[in-house]
Amino acid sequence: MRKLLILSCLCLLSSCDLFTSTEVKTQQLADKELQAINWNDVDQYPLFDVCDEAVSKSAQRECFENTLLLHFSKTLEEFEFILDNDVEERVYVDFIVNKDGKVAVLNIEKNRIIQEQIPEFDGIISRSLKSLPPVEPALKRGIPVNTKCRIPIVLNSE
Repeated sequence: MRKLLILSCLCLLSSCDLFTSTEVKTQQLADKELQAINWNDVDQYPLFDVCDEAVSKSAQRECFENTLLLHFSKTLEEFEFILDNDVEERVYVDFIVNKDGKVAVLNIEKNRIIQEQIPEFDGIISRSLKSLPPVEPALKRGIPVNTKCRIPIVLNSE
């Protein structure tokens, strides 16, 4: 009987799960879940008031981009640019919508022609982003997150 009691105690002592705290188990589950999340994709894109949050992600993205491009277009129409040559160029604007819905320019990628003929272009785009209507941030699992975006702007002087 004594050998059976010692064997039972050894079996109990050798079981690791009995000594692992609930906090450690929870942390292990959380770590496993975090590794499974695709951090390069959001559940809901940033949205303007005119966009419907109940539509698909692709429709949300399209509404966000179209609203943004319309805003850029209206801003650029307010300016009268004097150009030496006809211009048909593509400019890429990289910006971030932070988790508070604030928009900031990260980079404006343009070629030499735009740089020489429209040197004030960066400032116009930066001011345009500051005058955007309110933006709801992107959501990942219901939590507001920062989102990097890239929008192509086609400049055509015709």
